[in-house]
Amino acid sequence: MYVIVHHHIKNPENAFARGQQLISGDGAPTGVKVLQFYPAQDLSTVTCLWESDSLAAVQGWVDSVLGDASENRSYAVDADRAFAERPLGLASAPALTA
Repeated sequence: MYVIVHHHIKNPENAFARGQQLISGDGAPTGVKVLQFYPAQDLSTVTCLWESDSLAAVQGWVDSVLGDASENRSYAVDADRAFAERPLGLASAPALTA
């Protein structure tokens, strides 16, 4: 299944530092993988698309990694109605920072 997570960023410095673990997948539950990452220019909000067998697995992992730096809300995507096309100018893989 696909899962959307909306992150309301409370502490950008902590959230983006901790979020590197989510992007890299280090320690992710089996079958949980982030596919897309859309941060707002002002870093106040992020929307991500995940692939997983479980909505709860994504929500639990995101909450545990980001902690109090972000409020996270997720939902399962209705794949029969959804569509996507990769926008020009976006990277096809994450640029991880140390």
